[in-house]
Amino acid sequence: MMNENTTIGNISRAPWYKRILTSLSAALCLNAILLCGHVNATNYSPNFKDTEITQFIITVGKNLKKTMIIDPNVRGKVNVRSYDLLTEEQYYQFFLNVLEVYSFSAVKMDNNVIKIIRNKDAKTSSIPVVGDEGTHFGDEMVTRVVEVKNVTVRELVPLLRQLSDQAGGGNVVNYDPANVIMLTGTAAVVNRLVKIIERVDRAGDKDIEIIRLKHASASEIVRIIEAMNKRSQGKSGTPTFLIPKIVADERTNSVIISGESQARERITKLVSRLDSELESSGNTKVYRLKYSKAEDLVKVLKGVSESIESEGNNTKTTSRNKGKKRNISIEAHDDTNSLVITAQPDMLRSLSAVIRKLDIPRAQVLVEAIIVEVFESDGVNLGVQWYSQNGGGTQFTNGPATIGSVAAGVEAAKITKGDIVPAVYSSETGNLISSEYRKNDIKGDYSLIAKALGSVSGMMFGIMENDWGAIVQAVSTDTNSNILATPSILTLDNEEAYFLVGSEVPIITGSATGSGNSNPFQTVERQEVGIKLKVTPQVNEGTGVQLTIEQEVSSVSGATGVDISINKREIKTTVMADSGATIVLGGLIDEDVQESVQKVPLLGDIPIIGHLFKSTSNTKRKRNLMVFIRATIIRDGKTINDISREKYNFIRADEIRKQEEGLELMNKDKLPLLPKWNDALVLPPSFDQYIESKDINGLSKAKTN
Repeated sequence: MMNENTTIGNISRAPWYKRILTSLSAALCLNAILLCGHVNATNYSPNFKDTEITQFIITVGKNLKKTMIIDPNVRGKVNVRSYDLLTEEQYYQFFLNVLEVYSFSAVKMDNNVIKIIRNKDAKTSSIPVVGDEGTHFGDEMVTRVVEVKNVTVRELVPLLRQLSDQAGGGNVVNYDPANVIMLTGTAAVVNRLVKIIERVDRAGDKDIEIIRLKHASASEIVRIIEAMNKRSQGKSGTPTFLIPKIVADERTNSVIISGESQARERITKLVSRLDSELESSGNTKVYRLKYSKAEDLVKVLKGVSESIESEGNNTKTTSRNKGKKRNISIEAHDDTNSLVITAQPDMLRSLSAVIRKLDIPRAQVLVEAIIVEVFESDGVNLGVQWYSQNGGGTQFTNGPATIGSVAAGVEAAKITKGDIVPAVYSSETGNLISSEYRKNDIKGDYSLIAKALGSVSGMMFGIMENDWGAIVQAVSTDTNSNILATPSILTLDNEEAYFLVGSEVPIITGSATGSGNSNPFQTVERQEVGIKLKVTPQVNEGTGVQLTIEQEVSSVSGATGVDISINKREIKTTVMADSGATIVLGGLIDEDVQESVQKVPLLGDIPIIGHLFKSTSNTKRKRNLMVFIRATIIRDGKTINDISREKYNFIRADEIRKQEEGLELMNKDKLPLLPKWNDALVLPPSFDQYIESKDINGLSKAKTN
């Protein structure tokens, strides 16, 4: 303190000019000291010679007060020196430049941590996703998403990949649905690619132009131009965005063109040249149909032409042509399935549009029916019948046989002994002419007893003594049947299909005889009996199918006094179903219980003993019948091929199973077996092949020259 005061006092007593010089010197020294302190705090002059890169990274981290995490693969030495004083931001960019030269990158984290990794690993790391603000530059790793509006990213990405370091940290990926490009790499490279995209992605001179045609058909012109564009695009590789879009407005017979001015101009010139009037007033054209029948379209086209002609005669624009009949000829050529049309150009255009819309591939429908019938029948018969030759008996008809028919058969089956013929003597001499003898016994007729016993089912016990007889009948029946049929049929949309599995049964429909019962004859009609399926499908928009169905299951139940009787179950209906869905068409659940009692009055009512004078029959029948159907729409060849292969392999698998089980009296190798699906047809060997494979006359593989 003493020294300071003394100094101050000396300065104050010095001359005025010395005091001014001393103050200026002190100020300059203070400014220099402050300037040196500022340089040391905010400016860097890096100098690294043969320094390990890890040490270089650690030093920069200390200077920037950052935490550095170094990947184990980061190795090498650096030789760098800067002769300029760098600010903190410049110093960090200098650090990033050095890392990029040595194929390393720095990934900045949110917690003041910087990860040092290889360039090729940086693209999958958590590098920042930046926008359009442009605050990132230099060698900092970034990702940017760029929206492209006027060109397709699929055609632009290959060009950008050539300008990006794909082997290092750069990456260019396109996303077609959103038409965007994702760029990854250093900020300097990404910004450069963005500038290139902005220059390339410039909206062209796109506009819409409408050309109304006078002579040609708009849809036909569009079809021709689109075919030309497809061919030129395949040969020259013209980008899709440079090809104009063309749409036909059939209502106004106009062509709508959208695209670049030069492309529109080229299409406009082409349309103008095509829209020229024909030299003659009429024209003949042949249409080769692909899917429809020519004869089916003739009626439709004639009706359309008449409607168009009548409508045209009623308009003001054609008033000058009123009274003039237009000659139109529409004929079908069945051999080539073609239509030959002669008409005026405007009429020909209208009919051509109708033909194109009608001549389209129709869908097919696979209809599968499932018919399930379960029938159960139980019956019990018990009866006692009495017989007296002199006094009659009980005759119950609800049993298999009656005692009257049995007794008549037994009586007819008895053997009749022959009569005794007495001896004969001569009246004159009294000598014996013939001795006494007995005639042969007459055998009984067993046909009646056989017929009576043939109608007996179950057990019958009978006894006959003198003029009395009795039979006891007892029978129990149990019938079960399960019928399952799965017919299927494939048909075109709106085409009726018919399916029958069964037989034709003859039925007498009438008889007549000639005069005096001579030359009699009968008329017979055959009726189809079995499983029938008749269906007409109509495919609606979407997956719905409307089905008009006639389903019948019939069988011969037996013969009657006149002819035969036929059981029939039939369904006729129209339903709507989704493709591949199974629906029930109809069903029958029938249960029938019957009891029949025949008895002698009063005697049959006596408890216990009354069973000797009555006959009881109980019957119970139950039937369940259901019909299911499933319709599947088939629009392509692959689906029908898959269904056919499945059905084919099912039959082949059943044949393989039968072949494995074998037959008891036959070699299993002789059983038929379908070839594998899509296998080539194997033909027997030719004569030359057979000769070459066999030894003829002891010669090994004889040669035929």
